Amino acid sequence: MAKMIHSMIRVLDEARSIDFYNLLFGLEVVDRYPFDGFTLIYLANAETGFELELTVNADQSAAYDLGNGYGHLAVSVEDIEAEHRRLTGLGIPVGRLVAMEREGAPFARFFFVTDPDGYKIEVLQRGGRFQ
Repeated sequence: MAKMIHSMIRVLDEARSIDFYNLLFGLEVVDRYPFDGFTLIYLANAETGFELELTVNADQSAAYDLGNGYGHLAVSVEDIEAEHRRLTGLGIPVGRLVAMEREGAPFARFFFVTDPDGYKIEVLQRGGRFQ
């Protein structure tokens, strides 16, 4: 079987992105590989073996065009209300907390936040299918 190991996004400012993902989700740099023209940075935390790969291209100075094909990254948290309050208290612009039902039963509770490069991140209450 295949195992999902990482997702990659392109970012403009390495330090800004590392600070954002560390502050919001506790992701730390686990590896950093400079190459000619680009750098790969891998972020992770103790919650999962899945990593976020940041690619910083040396010749990129304008914001990336995210196009209409990108969806979002998703993270799960133990207490969605506390996480919403924490990020709001840090001055991070967060979306409204949403409760979604399916067939009359609770399905998901979540909100969205946007990283410095415009990537959407869904923050979900841990439970059910969202572990």
